[in-house]
Amino acid sequence: MVGVLRMRTRRRLSGGAVWPKGASYGLAAMAAAFATAPAVAQDSGLPDPSIGASLPRGLADPGGVRSALAAQGITFGVNYIGEVFGNTSGGFRSGTYYDGRLELVVGADLEKMLGWKGLSFFANGYQIHGRSISGEALGTLMPVSFIEATPSTRLFELWFEQKLLDDKLSIRFGQLAADSEFILSDGGGAFINGTWGWPSITAANMLNGGPAYPLAAPGVRVAFTPNDQLTLMAAVYNGDPAGTCAESDDPQVCNDDGLSFRVHDPALTMFEGGYKYSLGGLPGTVKLGGWHQEGEVEHLLNAAVVSDSNYGLYAILDQMIYRFSGGSDPKGISFFGRVIGAPEDRSFVDIYWEAGFTATGLFAARPDDVLGIGFAYTSISDDARAMLIKDDPDQVLLDYEALIEVSYTAQIVPGFTIQPDFQYFWNPGGNIPLDEGDPTGPAVKDAAVFGVRSTINY
Repeated sequence: MVGVLRMRTRRRLSGGAVWPKGASYGLAAMAAAFATAPAVAQDSGLPDPSIGASLPRGLADPGGVRSALAAQGITFGVNYIGEVFGNTSGGFRSGTYYDGRLELVVGADLEKMLGWKGLSFFANGYQIHGRSISGEALGTLMPVSFIEATPSTRLFELWFEQKLLDDKLSIRFGQLAADSEFILSDGGGAFINGTWGWPSITAANMLNGGPAYPLAAPGVRVAFTPNDQLTLMAAVYNGDPAGTCAESDDPQVCNDDGLSFRVHDPALTMFEGGYKYSLGGLPGTVKLGGWHQEGEVEHLLNAAVVSDSNYGLYAILDQMIYRFSGGSDPKGISFFGRVIGAPEDRSFVDIYWEAGFTATGLFAARPDDVLGIGFAYTSISDDARAMLIKDDPDQVLLDYEALIEVSYTAQIVPGFTIQPDFQYFWNPGGNIPLDEGDPTGPAVKDAAVFGVRSTINY
């Protein structure tokens, strides 16, 4: 059983990407904003931010195609992330690994194109390449990078969105990713590890990791924002984004191009409420939510007991605690935290929590740089541990995995960032054995990982 769990940690490399609205860490949310709010795309059709703003017009808008399409309501963007990571100690083995991801995003304002008020379209896809340090060298539950995935060229999201009631109500339908909207903390956008986006507890407990990068699923999402403070969201997705196949037990291989469009699996329902407030003039947001996964689930200690679902609940806090300047631009130090729980009788991970600080504009000469320091903790459930002990009392005892990450994002020019990063893991994989064939042998050692990422938005 330890071997099964070990392979599970090595194959499920998706931690989920985080692209907070208005942040400069990725392109997906930015282009989604184009699709839902065309004013974000200027007359040039450039994303914001884009390295194109620093290039001659002939390179930013070759042949005037970009601005011509923008005039018709069509925007597009290209994003490339390349990164190198090496673990100097611990894990299965030491080494240096490169991985990269090319993303193409297309958005369309169908009100401008067809006269259909409030309707927009969005699609994006990836070309993923390189090697995974998490899968090949560490075996961690919390993947070193949110872009780690099985090398492939795939469609990700493909949806339409209809806005109603003066844009207070929106209905999104198509192939959706839950990690683009649910369980997100703004503070998580400062980091590289995947768990700050789609956390380890959902990746471990949902069927094939749930509808999260790089696997989206057909679904419908409804969001209601009656005022500037309150947002209510609910969504229903096909509960299994990949299914099974004869070729592999890796879900990313079973749905290797993102074109499966599965619709007959038990449903996954998610819900969330968010409230924005000001505390002494400092902005904050609190969110409460949860999920309900339909389908039969065997209890870990007694397979004869079968529940008809699994579920989880979560709370999120983002709070600025110090502002560097008195202007409207929110440069300063912020605290963030998430706590998430699931029933231990049917969940491999029952508790996840994280906390940390971010500082934007720490240096006056570099107002767009971001420093992040965060700690995350993934707890293996008591019933999962007891199940393994029952099978083999002498084997290594699974317990928890913990992570600290320190990351600094330096903006070279708008749309181009360099991000040095350090991560330290305690008990990689939850304290899995170093030798898969010897479950009673020593556990994988704590690991120190250093790396650097470059991101270009065009």
